[in-house]
Amino acid sequence: MRSLRRPLVRAVAEAGEGVRIALGNLFGARLRSFLTTLGIVIGVMTVIAIVAIIQGLNRSFEAQISNLGANTLYVAKWKFFNTSDDWWEMRNRKSLGREELHAIEREATHATAVAPQASKRGSVAYGDREASSIQIIGTNARYLDTNGVPVGAGRFLSDVDVDLSRSSVVLGFEVASRLFPGFGPEEILGRRVKIDGVPFTVIGTIAKRGQMLGMNMDANVMLPYSTFLRDLGSKRSIVIAVAGEPGKLVALEDELVGILRRVRRVPPEKKDDFAVNRQDQILKLYGQLTGALYGVAIGVGLITLVVGGIGIMNIMLVSVTERTREIGLRMAIGAKSRDVLLQFLVEALVISAFGGSIGIALGFALSRGLTFWMEWPTTVPLNSVAVAFGFAAATGVFFGFYPARKAAALDPIEALRFE
Repeated sequence: MRSLRRPLVRAVAEAGEGVRIALGNLFGARLRSFLTTLGIVIGVMTVIAIVAIIQGLNRSFEAQISNLGANTLYVAKWKFFNTSDDWWEMRNRKSLGREELHAIEREATHATAVAPQASKRGSVAYGDREASSIQIIGTNARYLDTNGVPVGAGRFLSDVDVDLSRSSVVLGFEVASRLFPGFGPEEILGRRVKIDGVPFTVIGTIAKRGQMLGMNMDANVMLPYSTFLRDLGSKRSIVIAVAGEPGKLVALEDELVGILRRVRRVPPEKKDDFAVNRQDQILKLYGQLTGALYGVAIGVGLITLVVGGIGIMNIMLVSVTERTREIGLRMAIGAKSRDVLLQFLVEALVISAFGGSIGIALGFALSRGLTFWMEWPTTVPLNSVAVAFGFAAATGVFFGFYPARKAAALDPIEALRFE
């Protein structure tokens, strides 16, 4: 036991001595140390800041996508994403309408809620106030279940509103704020507004939802689907939102494809003339885009670390030359080559780790600054901090090995003669 403890104690003492000498040289030549670690600092700071931005955007994006309905499929004439070739083919497709909607409501056994969505851009006015470029949505009571919309005041659309084609409307948060400044939520209810010149009665408002994919989710109004087709556009193709049970979206999608192919009389040899869109399509595309950003961030960080590592190697070579007599003296009084090698490796490690620590701190500060001043969502994962610090330390060891080996290979007699 004692035979094992002695080498361990000696190794710890040598490492501690190496750290002490390294810190002494680091603070003894502050400007040179700063310039040596600058590449490491910039590389680590860049990686931490970019990863923080991407992770923050990922979380924000996922939260925004959840506004579409976590377990909702969207049956439409168009795909969420399409190429120029797809666009011409989809443009000539037959529009989706009441026939498809009623078939899905009757036959989709895996569906928990079905909501049509007919939409257009228009203006909403109250007295002398007008809100333009507002998203006007015709839907039904199940819109709440498929899209997770929170009601602010009053009530949402009911089945009776749709069946009787009532002129009822629910206002988005921003529309209500622009048309009724200074009004309490309950004071808005029962007011008469005009949508593209057609009068409607306000029955409710929607709570604030914020942005999603760059779109303002509060600049909209919702009215009965049947009223929309009657007063604002009967020939528009609709989107049918279909909510399903968690974990059963694949079965629901297969069921919807079968129903729609039959209703739309698509021959077996022909491909679908409709699209069933899912959230994961958006998330997959977004993941590909952020994956490319990750690659750029890692590439920039690695290049900067390599540059910093070359700087460490050059400075360590200069240090070996300056301290040749010191190395010879240490060897003359009993230090072995491995002791000298360890000393210079520890010194390179301390320099790179010091630069990495500063880079991590600056990366944190930069990400917090972006959140505070520019309201960018940022999140710094602990694993990215550990990886960045590990790469910085590894860079120091890798690029410090050659100077350390050169120092360890010096002949003590020749070293003592060095002027």
